[in-house]
Parts: sequence; structure tokens; C-alpha cells
Amino acid sequence: MTTTDLYMPPRLLAPGGTPADFRTHEQRYGSLPYGDPAGLLRTVAESGLTGRGGAAFPTYRKLVSVAEAGRRGGRAPVVIANGAEGEPASRKDKTLLRLSPHLVLDGLQVAAAAVGAGEAHLAVEDGASYLESALAHRHDPLNVRIIRLPAGFLSGQSSALAQYVDGGAALPSYQRRPVRERGVRRAPTLVQNVETLAHLALIARYGADWFRSAGTPAQPGSALCTVHAPGHEVRVIEAPFGIPLGRLLPLNGMQAVLLGGYHGTWIPAAEAAQLRLDAATLGAGVLAALPADHCGLTETARVLRYLAAQSAGQCGPCLNGLPRIAAAFTTLATPGPQGTTRADITRWSGLVEGRGACHHPDGTVRLVRSALTTFTADLDAHAQGFCTAEEH
Repeated sequence: MTTTDLYMPPRLLAPGGTPADFRTHEQRYGSLPYGDPAGLLRTVAESGLTGRGGAAFPTYRKLVSVAEAGRRGGRAPVVIANGAEGEPASRKDKTLLRLSPHLVLDGLQVAAAAVGAGEAHLAVEDGASYLESALAHRHDPLNVRIIRLPAGFLSGQSSALAQYVDGGAALPSYQRRPVRERGVRRAPTLVQNVETLAHLALIARYGADWFRSAGTPAQPGSALCTVHAPGHEVRVIEAPFGIPLGRLLPLNGMQAVLLGGYHGTWIPAAEAAQLRLDAATLGAGVLAALPADHCGLTETARVLRYLAAQSAGQCGPCLNGLPRIAAAFTTLATPGPQGTTRADITRWSGLVEGRGACHHPDGTVRLVRSALTTFTADLDAHAQGFCTAEEH
């Protein structure tokens, strides 16, 4: 069960945790103003909206890139709303689609109008029937097709989505040109996270200044976060950028925090207490606290085994490198002699980084390096045959 908390006046999530039908949605937000595409793009640029799928790429630049590629090639772009959420620790996109589906669908229409798209899709692993029912109550300018994705960590990667819409497997592929230039049926394709689209729908209604009234001047707006705190249900919260992390999850008695999810970074709890919510580290919107009586090396080894198993198996760094790194890290997580394992992991991490068909090896290496730094004392203790977590 996922619950929600309020850290600011609600923007994206329906108040009270009750899903909003189309009538309620229109009563709450009013009808959707499309305006002229050029005016909308200026508003998005002024808002400072960035993607909420993990990369925090400026939304304006992405929209303009797709629109210009369409004009150059004489092909109407394709828009895909990415609701895959293959990140196991994240619940934010599923919660958003359950509570505010029409806000996402509004944003999809706005994005399609902005880039001149002739085709729109909403890709999800779960909830397709519910979303199809929501679509049946709307009368949008552009028909939207719901895509049912196979469950998988990499299903939501942009080239995997484009390939799946084209009838292929939902697997990343080497891209000489990004999908925003050549994607579905070789047309420029905009792949945008569903939370980003929901923000876009509100910006189209209320403008850039309204959006910037939350957050900081450098990082305006809010973000949905999935919070994992020991002893509590998983919570999805909406919080402004710049809020102290200590207000979002308990840090007393914790040894570390995982920021961003399985492709994120471990941060010591004392350091996390000095940090604020930041798009650069938010990743998939996951904030998870690790208690002092849990072994960070064991937790990391578990995640690495999962990531290695989720490899598409299409390139050497994933096919060979990630399983080797995961197996070696399992050795580090087991108290006893380590030999050259720590040095081997460091060397292998450098060999796989930047060499995959997608960024799966890079994200995995990011997690590995942060664990080696954050849990250095645990590594030394394990090498001597004991685990510090067992002492608590």
C-alpha cells in the first residue's frame, strides 16, 4: 500500500488520495488551454521545467529538438508518455497515474501540440485498463493509444520504448541518432516521463511564474518522491526542490540514505542531513533510509544481483561485466577474506562505464562506487571477519 503526505499545497496528486474522474478533474483545473505552440514553448522555457524521469534534462530543449527534427525531415513526430516505472523502489508514477490520470493525459496532449505530433502513446506496465477507461471519457484532438509494456527494469528506456511501439522487443538498442531525431517508424519521437507531462499540463494552465513559486530559483517547481522509512509504509510525497532531506525522511538512527533508486547513490546519513532535495541527485525520485542495524554491503549486493539479472544481454558490459561485479560484491558482503576483490570491482567498473547500448552499466557503476565510499568501515570490518551491523 502506498500512502501520500503533503509537504506543500497539492499540485499533482488528487487531494485526499481519491482518484479524480474526468468531471472532477475539469472542475478542479478547468479546461485545457492549448494556445499557440510557439507561445507554449516560451512558457515552458521560462518555467525551467526539467524531466522527472531521472535525467533532469530541460523539457523545453527536448520539445524544441523534436519539433525541429520533425520540420527538417517533414515527418510528424510521435509522442510517448513514459509510465513504465521499472525502478523497483519507485511508486511515484503509478501513484500519479492512479490519482491524477487526466492531468497526465492533458500533458500528453499539450506536448503533442507543442511538437506537432501526429501520434501519441501512453506506455505502462500496470493499470492499462483503468487508463483506457479514463480515455473513454475524454474528447482529445489526438487519439492516444495505451501500450502495455512487459515488466522490466529497462522497459522504460527511450530506445526500448520506441522499439516496442514499433513492434519489437522492449530492449534498449544502440542508437546512432537519438530517438528524438529518429524513433518510432524513423519519425522524431518525444519520450517524456508522465510526471513531467503532468507538470506541463499545469504550466499550460497557470504559467511559468506560478510554477516557479515553488522550489528554488535554480531548481524551480516540485517533484514526486517515493520515501522508504523503516517501520513505515512506503509514502509518495510531493515536495518542493530545496527542502531539507531531513524533513522528508527520518535520519536519526540511520547510517545511510539511498538517493535516486537502484541507479542512485548511497550517502552517509550525517551528510544527508546537510542536503536538500536536488534534481541532480533525485534520479528516479527514491529516498530510502538504511537503519544502523542493516548491512549496507548486503543491501547493495542484493540490488546489484537484480541489476545484473535485468541486463538486456546485448552488449559486453552488461552481459559479462555486471554479473561479474555483482558476484564480486556478494563476496564483499560476506564477512571473510576479500583478497583483491575490492580492487577488481573498482577496475571492472571503469571498464564497463560508458560502453553499453544504454546507461544501465553507468547507473550500476554509480551505485557501486557510492557503496564503496559510504560503507568503507563495513568493508574493513568484513575483511576482518565480522559485520558492524550485527553489533547494533
